[in-house]
Amino acid sequence: MAQRARILHATYSSATNPSFAHITELPSLTSNSSMSERINYLCALRRETAILQDRINAELTQRMEDDKARQAPDSTAGKKVTVDEVAEEENYGEEIPEED
Repeated sequence: MAQRARILHATYSSATNPSFAHITELPSLTSNSSMSERINYLCALRRETAILQDRINAELTQRMEDDKARQAPDSTAGKKVTVDEVAEEENYGEEIPEED
């Protein structure tokens, strides 16, 4: 059986932000691949998945910061807005109740 290249591919697109893609070729495998070839493939997949995750996190974080800057009132335009990173991490994915 001929070996085919395996691709790790992710694409992001948005109507309001620039899109990006990440494409990485992984080692080829066949049903007859040796144990060392399979191990090499899995090591490469793990390494490239971590790189992909880092890239996605960096790209989306930058887009979130850009969105926040666009939504900021004109009075804060040009000023750097500080964010409590610890609080942001603690509340990630959770709704924060409104204060009265």
